[in-house]
Order: sequence, then structure tokens, then C-alpha cells
Amino acid sequence: MNYLHVLNGDATLEVFRKSGIPGDFIVCREMISEGRVAPAPDADTFLTERAAHLREHYGIDTSNYNESIVKELGKLKQAGNYDELVLWFEFDVFCQLNLLFVLWYLRQLNIQLPPVSLVSINHHPEVVNFKGFGVLLPHHYPPLFEQRAQLREEDWQLALDTWNAYTGDDPSKVNEMRHRAPGNLPFLAEALQAQLQRLPYVEDGLNVIQRFFLQNLQLGCAPWYNLYNRFWNELKIYGFGDFQLDIITQRMRNAGVIEGNEQMCITSLGQEVLAGEENYTGYAALDHWIGGTPLHETPWRWSAAEDKPVKVS
Repeated sequence: MNYLHVLNGDATLEVFRKSGIPGDFIVCREMISEGRVAPAPDADTFLTERAAHLREHYGIDTSNYNESIVKELGKLKQAGNYDELVLWFEFDVFCQLNLLFVLWYLRQLNIQLPPVSLVSINHHPEVVNFKGFGVLLPHHYPPLFEQRAQLREEDWQLALDTWNAYTGDDPSKVNEMRHRAPGNLPFLAEALQAQLQRLPYVEDGLNVIQRFFLQNLQLGCAPWYNLYNRFWNELKIYGFGDFQLDIITQRMRNAGVIEGNEQMCITSLGQEVLAGEENYTGYAALDHWIGGTPLHETPWRWSAAEDKPVKVS
């Protein structure tokens, strides 16, 4: 059998190479969980628009994007030459949204695809506090490979419908996808819920991650790496790295609710927001996106009480 493996990141690649699993591999280095993800008529248009957005809003060099992401994904155009395509994506928001993107991308190629299977886990019996494939040892991979699940048409349909919802500007449609039968995408619903909780909450305008940081800093100032480690331990559902957390904390500094770089502290305004005396959205520049939803224009907020997005006037 001739396999092509799509890996979720370079940390996985390091260990995967030593696993003895046969086949070629590519790495998906996108971060669909961050920034605008807009509908596009084809993959080339999507990647061109995405590169421009990431350059303008995140300072990501277009030539680097084209080399590390576009060129790498382009290898999928040869997927028809393989007997099986195996996708390796974890349970978290970062991976699950990238998985949706890869499946959409594959369908845009309009080629005869071989069977596509998925390896996706949220724990490992031999690993305490499992956070991802990158923490496994090489000998852990072959048993996971043998347990892979072949995607059925209903799995593809769920993925494509969810992608269409995510690239739209109506978060309630993304929420609807949480309640579809998961099939062989068992971690999608929880990941969608976690991503939707990045919308400002009805009560105070904070999202779940901003609230987590403020609540932790309310206990006392902390070095950034301590704060990030708490996040990785308690909110590992997100799967975010330093880059994304730096973006979040910088926005919070700009809003005036935290201060400091190496050592972070909550400000008096942060205390007031956390106490419900001020609304975070009154101080933050909501100039970013959750999928296809522009936070600076949308009436959608997250309601913890109703466990869904709701419109506010």
C-alpha cells in the first residue's frame, strides 16, 4: 500500500518520522482558528485572500506563507497517486478547524481521491495529560495507524457543511453543526463550542480565554510563561501555541485590562470588567474575526446560560 499522510504540525512530524509507518507525508501549518476565514470559489483564491489577510492583520510574510503552507498543501494535488490518504488531527480547536479546511481543500481539487482515513484522539493510556501527537513516542504511532477510521460520505458532508457555516457570518449556523451526528468526527462538536466561546459573552464582553487570563491574574501577577502553562493545562481544548496567545494578551494590553510583558498583571480596569462593572467591548478594538464573523460588526454574542450564540441589539 502506498500512503500519503497529512500531519497536523511539525512537532508531530519529528516523532512520526521515527515511527516506521510507511508512506509520504505533508504538514498542514495553517491556523484556521485565527483570523478571517471567508468563503471562496476555489482553493487558490482562498489561499491568496488568506495570505493577504494574515499579512495585514498578523504580520505574516506572504512569501513565508506561500512556501510553508501553500506549497506544502499543493502536494495534495498528487493524492490520486496514492492508495490511501491518512489524516492525523487531534481533538482541539486548532486541529479540528484545520481538519475541516483540509477536507474542503481536497474536495476543491476535483481529482479522484483514494480512500481517506482519520486518526484523531483526545487521550492516550500511556500519556498523562495528553495534549497532542507531538508528546507521543514513536512506538505509539503504529497502533494508532491501525485503528484509523475511514471517512464515509456522511462524514464528508458534515465537514463540508460545517466549513460553509464557519466561513459565513452567522455563528448560529456553526452552533447547529454541534448537534449533528458526529460519525467519524467525534471531537468536532466540542471544538466548535470552544471556538464559539471566543465570541464576547453577553454579560461582560469577555470571551472565555480573556476571562481565564483575568481570573488567573486576579490571584496575583504572573510571568507570561506561567500564565500560558496554566492555559495549556486547563484549556487544552484550544491547542493554541505561543503565537496565538501572544496575540490575545497583546489585545488585552491594548484594551487596558492587563499590563506588563514578562510579568503580567491585571489592571484596575481589568478588575472592574471581571466584576461586571464595565464591559470589555467598550475598551477593546474588536478588529478581528471568528471564521467569517467580523467581531467589530456582528450583533452575535455568546450566552453561557443558553449555551449558544444570541443576537443583541
